Amino acid sequence: MFACCKSSGNAFAFPDVCNVPTPAGPVPTPFPNTGQMALAMPGAKKVLITGAPAVNKKCKISLTEGDEPGVGMGVQSGTIKGPGKFVGGSAKVTIEGSPAQRLGDSTTQNKDNAKPGNVIAPSQTKVMIMS
Repeated sequence: MFACCKSSGNAFAFPDVCNVPTPAGPVPTPFPNTGQMALAMPGAKKVLITGAPAVNKKCKISLTEGDEPGVGMGVQSGTIKGPGKFVGGSAKVTIEGSPAQRLGDSTTQNKDNAKPGNVIAPSQTKVMIMS
C-alpha cells in the first residue's frame, strides 16, 4: 500500500451520525465524513515522503468535514468537524517509533463519532509499504 504523507490524500468514514434539528425535535442522521492527510499533525520531523512529512499512528487529523448539517452535534461525540485519528498501521514499518500509515489503514473521525473509517485516497504513488 502507498505510504501516507502530508502532501494530499483523504480518509473517509461512514456513518457519522449527527442530530439534525427539525420542528419535531432532533433527528439522528448519517453523514459521510472526510479528513485530509494535509491536516495530520504533527507529522514526522525527520522522514519525508515525496518532500512532505510522513504520517504515523501518533498523528491526528485536526479537522474532519462532511457533517456540518448536523448542527445538533454528533450523537456519540457531541461535536461536528471533530478530529480524526489513525487506529491501524503497518505491523513492521515504523516512522519515528510509531506505525507508518498507508492507503487502506483504519481511522476514526469526528472525535470517534464516525467509525470505522479508512484512508481511501493516496497521498502519493511513489513509496509503498508492503507490510
